[in-house]
Amino acid sequence: MTLRALFIAVLMLLPAISQAWWNEEWQYRKKLTINATEETQAVPLLVRLHTGNFTYFSDVKADGADLRLVAADDKTELKFHIEKFDAVNQMAMLWVQLPSIKTGETLWLYYGNPKVMASSANVAGTYDTQQALIYHFEAQGAPVDATVYANQPQQFTAESVPALIGAGARFNGSNLIQMAPSASLALDPLKGWSFSSWVKMDGTQSEAFVMQLGSELTLGVNGASPYVSLGDKKSLSVTELVPGAWHHLAVTAGSGRVLLYVDGKESGSITAELVPINSSMTLGSGFKGEMDEVQVAATVRSAEWLRFAAAGQSAASTLLTLGDDEAQESAGDEESASYFGVILQSVTLDGWVVIGILAVMAVISWLIMISKGFLLSRVGRDNKNFLKDFGQLGLDNTDALDANTSDEEQMLENAPFLMALFGKHDHYQSSPIYHIYRTGIHELKLRFGKSAAGQLSPQAVAAIRAALDATMVRETQKLNAQMVMLTIAVSGGPFLGLLGTVVGVMITFAAIAASGDININAIAPGIAAALVATVAGLVVAIPALFGYNYLGSRVRDTSVEMQIFVDEFIGKIAEHHGS
Repeated sequence: MTLRALFIAVLMLLPAISQAWWNEEWQYRKKLTINATEETQAVPLLVRLHTGNFTYFSDVKADGADLRLVAADDKTELKFHIEKFDAVNQMAMLWVQLPSIKTGETLWLYYGNPKVMASSANVAGTYDTQQALIYHFEAQGAPVDATVYANQPQQFTAESVPALIGAGARFNGSNLIQMAPSASLALDPLKGWSFSSWVKMDGTQSEAFVMQLGSELTLGVNGASPYVSLGDKKSLSVTELVPGAWHHLAVTAGSGRVLLYVDGKESGSITAELVPINSSMTLGSGFKGEMDEVQVAATVRSAEWLRFAAAGQSAASTLLTLGDDEAQESAGDEESASYFGVILQSVTLDGWVVIGILAVMAVISWLIMISKGFLLSRVGRDNKNFLKDFGQLGLDNTDALDANTSDEEQMLENAPFLMALFGKHDHYQSSPIYHIYRTGIHELKLRFGKSAAGQLSPQAVAAIRAALDATMVRETQKLNAQMVMLTIAVSGGPFLGLLGTVVGVMITFAAIAASGDININAIAPGIAAALVATVAGLVVAIPALFGYNYLGSRVRDTSVEMQIFVDEFIGKIAEHHGS
């Protein structure tokens, strides 16, 4: 290995030098990497932002005024403009002008500066001086030319609809867009001329015109094949268009040749002597389908330029990779945020609403389980102590354990948990068996007075049993109180979580459809964030399920003990007081 190769290898093993922070007033930034396979001259680059690749819409001003794009040196501010910024639906589209496109070219997106009062967007500066017309179709109604030449349509009868890049125009075969003759739109053979647009056919066409420059230069579609014609010469594309799918069509004219491009690839050509053409331009005459991002330039765009434009603007583009978001205090750190943190940042408002409801359910269910567990523990101890003392009583002193009820006990009589937590326990106050015992002694005293001695008829014994059974039912109801909240948590938690997940997935796909970016990096964070609601539902349901089964078994055991005591107590009463 040579000394130079060894030196390079050592450098590659060293940690990357952290990038300086462009401006300390901006709190966050994101690194953008261009995955170009070839170099080309400056091309406006489309940057799509959505929930799948940008999770901090809430940290950007409502109109995107604090967005800035900075070159790879983290010093040079780049010219850009915002085609669309929708913080509510978390979707944005930016166009940035790069001096050159190179393999691995990077740039920085800065955001998060509440002090900014106005955007630095520069629409005209985003394009070179040869760019004569740009229709983004973003506003409803007639499109507005984004260039300084202001080539506004003199006739617009098309329909504004959602399209590949935000919005576009729909044509039904009888409507069109027409621009008046203009020096900036004219074809000058010495300078050259270029036209490009995204189109989506409804179906096969019959002599439909995508673009007409007067009657001399035409870009049309016949059947499923696009073609270009100049005067009486015509070249049919070797590539057919797929109905219902977006395709990039482009025409260049210069140096005695007219070239047709389909999806960035040369697909037809005409060799002819070019003459100046300064006529009106018409879009969509006889065409049935949609059109988006119409561009005209007073120069011949290179094949590399058109390939880059087609690749960078398509819905399935992988030309641009967005890195992790960095906060200012961690500028230069190469460590990524944790996966869980990224997921939580991607959760949408509806997801947080569902998670909030589930959090309330979780707190309620956990409080019930804790309080019910404490109550049943106290009930178990008092039952054990009472049954131990009751077993030592003789037949002639069964009322020996009866104690007077204090005012405090009367206040807490219908609040078993408060009784268990704050009440005295000098005579089994939390024991439901003791309460059944007191009912029985009270029934005896009603019949015999304070002595609780005498004879009872079978009917009287049956009446006392009914009173004991009623008390046992009431005590069982107290033990089961609020257990229904646990069943609601068990059954309702997963369904609420599933609702949040389904809505989150719907919003994710809707945002991706609107932004036109369908790669896996766009889908994965939104789907992962939507699944957080399901996880939250399970976090509520699983502890509630275990708690309900455990507490339910404790209540059933206590109910069985009460039933056994009722039978034993009635037996003693019948034995001692039976006739």
